[in-house]
Amino acid sequence: MNPQELEKLKYPIGQHHEHIKFTMEDVASWISDIAQFPAQISSLTENLSAEELNWLHRPDGWTIKQLVHHCADSHMNSFMRFKLALTEDTPSIKPYYEGRWAKLPDANMDEVSDSLMIISGIHRRWAVLLNSLDEKQLHRTFYHPQHRQEMNLGTTTSMYSWHCKHHLAHIQQALTHKGAF
Repeated sequence: MNPQELEKLKYPIGQHHEHIKFTMEDVASWISDIAQFPAQISSLTENLSAEELNWLHRPDGWTIKQLVHHCADSHMNSFMRFKLALTEDTPSIKPYYEGRWAKLPDANMDEVSDSLMIISGIHRRWAVLLNSLDEKQLHRTFYHPQHRQEMNLGTTTSMYSWHCKHHLAHIQQALTHKGAF
């Protein structure tokens, strides 16, 4: 596989482009993506066999089950970062090694229903919280030590809208190719 093909498999919807400026209409669209994600990921994965859950989304990539468990982990972390930014002045958040987390036993269970429940609950609460934010609150920030920058909640909402679509595309890719990479 050539480098362009590998890049397309890694970023099937393209890479995230940071939105320094955004409108409330942009934010509403991103919140909608976040709110719809639980139904979309459940629809794609809840009836998959253990064999299908072990299909890769690309060479040297994660399995479908690792993608589902990763979304639960990642979105729990993000939800907490939003709450910290809303209740503290530019808190420094704790990054985590997602690749290492994906190797832990709980991220390799063939049963994904627990992670789907986590995603459903987190996203329901996250959407309520996001829909309550005004423009001033969307400009509240947290400090990300790994990236060495402050990140505002509006831009972070954009990133997680993208993150949802990114991993849905990975799962669809694995299903389309039947994990044959």
